[in-house]
Amino acid sequence: MTYQRSPVKAPRVSGVALKAFVNTLESGVGSVVLEKLVRDSGIDRWRELSAGDAPPLQFPLPHDAPASEPQSPQEQAARAIAASPVPKERATVSAYAHAYREGGADPVAVVRRIHEAIARLDGGKDRLGLFVARKPEEVLRAAGASAERLRAGRPLSVLDGVPVVLKDEVDLAGFPTTLGTKFRNQVAAADSTVAARLKAAGALILGKANMNEIGINPIGLNPHHGAARNPWNRGHITGGSSSGSGAVVAAGLCPLSIGADGGGSVRIPAALCGIVGLKATWGRIPETGVPPLCWNVGHVGPMGLTVDDVAAMYALVSGTDGQDLVAQTQPTHHLSGYENGNLSGVRLGICWPYFEDADADVVARCRESVRALTDAGATVVELPPPDLNTILWTHSCIILSEMAEAMMSHVKSRSSDFGLDSRTNLAIGRHFRATDLVHALRHRHRLTRELLSQMAGVDVIVTPTTASTAPVIPEATLPDGESNLPVVDALMRFVRLANLTGFPALSVPAGFDRAGLPVGVQLTGRPYEENLLLRLGRVVERATEVRTPPIHVSVLR
Repeated sequence: MTYQRSPVKAPRVSGVALKAFVNTLESGVGSVVLEKLVRDSGIDRWRELSAGDAPPLQFPLPHDAPASEPQSPQEQAARAIAASPVPKERATVSAYAHAYREGGADPVAVVRRIHEAIARLDGGKDRLGLFVARKPEEVLRAAGASAERLRAGRPLSVLDGVPVVLKDEVDLAGFPTTLGTKFRNQVAAADSTVAARLKAAGALILGKANMNEIGINPIGLNPHHGAARNPWNRGHITGGSSSGSGAVVAAGLCPLSIGADGGGSVRIPAALCGIVGLKATWGRIPETGVPPLCWNVGHVGPMGLTVDDVAAMYALVSGTDGQDLVAQTQPTHHLSGYENGNLSGVRLGICWPYFEDADADVVARCRESVRALTDAGATVVELPPPDLNTILWTHSCIILSEMAEAMMSHVKSRSSDFGLDSRTNLAIGRHFRATDLVHALRHRHRLTRELLSQMAGVDVIVTPTTASTAPVIPEATLPDGESNLPVVDALMRFVRLANLTGFPALSVPAGFDRAGLPVGVQLTGRPYEENLLLRLGRVVERATEVRTPPIHVSVLR
């Protein structure tokens, strides 16, 4: 079997042409146009592909080996931060912990500086498009309470007093969860499990971050809240859909944020913004308090400045909550072996033609990451190529069908409330047949089973996170944006399979292209083996050049 990827032939469409196209999709002749669109994109071959004996149920994800070093979530978080090198110019969680405990900083003073920085970076015509909602006085009050705990020597966790940001896809009591829309404005009465756990850890939630509307596109351009802009070059995208969640960390406003990932939406902005992003195993982090958009492929996940930062947040927000159905049967999460940089015996699965199907600078930097892992003792096992057409259509059918159902009532009453890219994707979702969705669920089962079999011979699969660095923002098309399927394909080429199967995947900075834009490398592991991914991520991180974005603030001074 040889590696094959069907080229994307769809043209870039924007402005009047895009509006006309969307109106056609939503008209009486839309079904004819949509059928031609999906046929031209290769759906017939997928529809005819046998799923064998696979039922339309997710294949049960097997548990990993029990923790060899069992610890409480608070102990795991402290362990991750204790493993961090002595902080220098980077405002990591470790830097916050040192500054607070050694008297070099105070949470209240830090929060005041953060608010001043947000006013500069996210105000006026040159705003970065980071936040959609904040309550500065509430944050100051929480900072005051944190300062008292720290002075008394009774911090709630290693995150006490550390600023974090939530994607506006996660409920935070007292704030609407807009999902990046202009119509979803009901205030959340209670915190999501993730928000509640962060508050219980003493983290200071700065507000709700901008996102691609309903998380339906990996670009990061929002027609209602404005385009999120990349701190490495504000003329370039952040990636999405957790666009603001990636940019706030890169810009230095906080070392950690929460994103959500139904099709790379944590890992893509992490890669393009030069930070770390973890999509944990399906159900590992409860989605209680996350409005439903894509039940079968959605994940909430941590994004952070370093692997240690992400490991600390992962430790504190993971685990069953008694409400999330998917989360109920998982094993206890742990960080066993986390600090061990000796990778002898670790097998890296790589399909080189697939790995190299990316821009030259991306491939070069990701090869350097592989070299860092093999220098630490890991070995490479060559893998057969993936069936990208099957993965694409299986994922697209599930996520778009589910999003179309989740948004159906509002589409029927006010479809014009959505942006043009959302309306395009929702129309495709409504066009899929019931038989298509069952077919997709059967292939999901088959792909999960086959990937488990393949990973019996390897411990992780290594690819680039994205096939390109951050593309340029099409300024002339704003605020509506454009339809640019080749860019979408480049951003999503390597990320879909982990969403489909529910396997964990980590994006780690791998260096920079010739224009100075970040590159990300992706490590995909077996279910519930996040500890191994994070362990390998630390090895890559320590071998990779560190730079500071041109747009950046220092709030710990």
